Amino acid sequence: MTESVNFWAVVPAAGVGKRMQADRPKQYLPLAGKTVLEHTLNCLLQADVFSALAVAISKEDPYWPELDCSRHEHIITAAGGQERADSVLSALKSLSAQAADNDWVLVHDAARPCLTVADIRQLINTLQQDEVGGILALPSHDTLKNVAADSITQTIDRSVIWRALTPQMFRYGMLKQALQAAEGNPAITDEASALEMQGLQPKIVEGRPDNIKITRPEDLALAQFYMKQQAQQREQQND
Repeated sequence: MTESVNFWAVVPAAGVGKRMQADRPKQYLPLAGKTVLEHTLNCLLQADVFSALAVAISKEDPYWPELDCSRHEHIITAAGGQERADSVLSALKSLSAQAADNDWVLVHDAARPCLTVADIRQLINTLQQDEVGGILALPSHDTLKNVAADSITQTIDRSVIWRALTPQMFRYGMLKQALQAAEGNPAITDEASALEMQGLQPKIVEGRPDNIKITRPEDLALAQFYMKQQAQQREQQND
């Protein structure tokens, strides 16, 4: 008999996005008629697999209450933290009355609005029988260098290097425990690194290269281009 579990989504959205040099956090910048965050949440909702989405928002955030999605029946608002890991842990705690330890949680960056339903389903289908879970990622095609004081010290073997994307998918109880154990550790830059600190080895699932993270101003134009491409691909598939 197949194990019956629920799937939950967590979106840490308490960052300030200093590198964007904008008048508001990057998740609230306009993109193709909506905010970046609205596009991101729509991607997750369209997958139609999640019992709820927990979004971690800064306490001083004046933008979130203005969005219609802040009142969506499947979206829960949690208190954001100082660091990403703090926000994710807060969001997990907000689900504690509903989520079971064996349920799956998919954590997705607020600033990745080009996620596709196909990638969500591929991640779930690949990992839902796995003992640990894993992440979407991309193999590196660039030549990589170790650098010290503006000088190259070593060329890194890129064949073993992957770029971590999101969502990252782990069991609710396992992820919560790993993040609690790693609280305050600056080395925890994503969920997989918290599991790695527990001696576990998350799996890699190759994702799409258009699942970009909005980090710099030029990324908005690139995201809009990718979203237009994705819409055209959907139209062709429906013809």
